[in-house]
Amino acid sequence: MTTTPSTSTTPTVTTSEGASVTETAETAIRLVDLTKRFGDTTVVDHLNLDIHRGEFFSLLGPSGCGKTTTLRMIAGFSDATEGSIILRGTDVTSVPPHKRDVNTVFQSYALFEHLDVAGNVGFGLRRKGLPKDEIRRKVGEALELVQLGERAKARPRELSGGQKQRVALARALVNRPEVLLLDEPLAALDLKLRHQMQIELKTIQREVGITFVFVTHDQDEALTLSDRVAIMNQGVIEQCGTPEDVYERPATAFAAGFIGTSNLMTGTYRDAGLEIAPGVRVAVPGHAELAPGQQASIAVRPEKIYMYDFEPGMVRISGSVAATIYHGATTQYLVDVAPGVRITVLEQNTSRQRNDDRWSDGDRVELGWQPEHTVVVT
Repeated sequence: MTTTPSTSTTPTVTTSEGASVTETAETAIRLVDLTKRFGDTTVVDHLNLDIHRGEFFSLLGPSGCGKTTTLRMIAGFSDATEGSIILRGTDVTSVPPHKRDVNTVFQSYALFEHLDVAGNVGFGLRRKGLPKDEIRRKVGEALELVQLGERAKARPRELSGGQKQRVALARALVNRPEVLLLDEPLAALDLKLRHQMQIELKTIQREVGITFVFVTHDQDEALTLSDRVAIMNQGVIEQCGTPEDVYERPATAFAAGFIGTSNLMTGTYRDAGLEIAPGVRVAVPGHAELAPGQQASIAVRPEKIYMYDFEPGMVRISGSVAATIYHGATTQYLVDVAPGVRITVLEQNTSRQRNDDRWSDGDRVELGWQPEHTVVVT
């Protein structure tokens, strides 16, 4: 990597492949045409991505989409086939893992069973040859950060799964790396503990101010933790944005279907509506980007749909209740609005609602939603 002169105050970095890219003080990681192939199979396909300094960034996608491979390339555990990895202005594509200012937390805790908690956390510091007093101080600070100060002398076998994960996190944070990479670190925990650890993880990230790059297949986890989310599919990024962006304004059918639940309807656009079945048309007002005769798909979130208390100007469509599913705080309705077209509606169960207020299977119902909640997807 070389830094070339620029007429502006922003430095230009020349990557290992000879490309020039502009760096900013806010960029922690920049991926430039990053590609990974295993034989004839492309796992990561010319990925271009900027991760900001100090943000909690998640790579979200199904198994096999390339998210963990991307993380491993950033860490240096896997070599890139093409492209560059730039860390705080330095091209580290060919730099070995131990010389990159990153640490990794894995799903498997990888703790040393023969060492106590303090010994595990301080392992890397001892290898660096730091003075004992400094190691003791840094280990103590790291354990207090993850609320394990009182378990410093405990062995890994004496810890719960959540405590082991905290030790692994403390070990990764003790050196205050520029970037912390987390590969599905909460996947092995039970649901209640996972939710607790999500809150603690976000609190720790805000406190230390380190860039976190988090890999997960759990949509709720990504939305809860992240400042921004990149949705990956088959080695490419389908959409990248804030949790609100990717949920409320999905850019593709895959993004709409993978983040939460979405009603996807496909048809032909004509007369300001989408014909989703012969004789069945959904109004699509306010979408000038659609041309008459164009094939298009729209997405509407289940919780945006009303089954009563309609307001003027709402998009309206009728159907028949196919199934009613009680979830405690909510009730889910599956409504058939056309042959082969079923819409999911999610209603809150309010304190004023009686059990017999719910719709029953076979009931004819009217559905409505605000026009702005119709999202055109590709």
